[in-house]
Amino acid sequence: MQGKDPKTLIKIARASGGEELGEALDLGVRVRELRKARNWTLEQAASQAGLARSTLSKIENGQMSPTYEALKKLATGLEISVPQLFTPPEKEQVNGRMAVTKSGEGNAHATVTYEHELLAETLTKKTMLPYRARVRARSMEEFDGWVRHDGEEFLYVLTGVIQLYTEFYEPIEMRRGDSAYYDATMGHNVVSTSDEDALILWVTSLA
Repeated sequence: MQGKDPKTLIKIARASGGEELGEALDLGVRVRELRKARNWTLEQAASQAGLARSTLSKIENGQMSPTYEALKKLATGLEISVPQLFTPPEKEQVNGRMAVTKSGEGNAHATVTYEHELLAETLTKKTMLPYRARVRARSMEEFDGWVRHDGEEFLYVLTGVIQLYTEFYEPIEMRRGDSAYYDATMGHNVVSTSDEDALILWVTSLA
């Protein structure tokens, strides 16, 4: 199959409505990365794109410069646009960061109303702040006004029964397995209405 050189293909990709593209990537490497990211074999990817397995193999190994029609088939099979075949992924490397916090080993911070256990503290530059909280408060009077801060927040009840108070909604009773997602700039407080202190999981966005 006689094809065009990569520079010409990039110009065609631009003309098809793509964003401004940077330097040319190795098309074969890019196609292989896209295929493997979907956990597809050569046969599966070729079938999705409507190409012969041998053709796709030659493209991935740089042994063939595909025509624009073949590029369109590839892009359709991979469910992306043609220009994306020539643009690098947003993150060029897989980030393998991980933090494990064993039960009861989180950093504890106690207040009058809550007892927080911070999780995944060893990771820096997080975009989320996860923590368990034991709810000590039994009434709104125990709070010095509303709690509010930037970001969004997810709450999940682990044990007990709580009452979720928010600035713009009626109080909501929540039990084990119930969850709520809300704008944390809205005033919010949580009290335990069960005999024992309720235990909840909170995840707060830091972005």
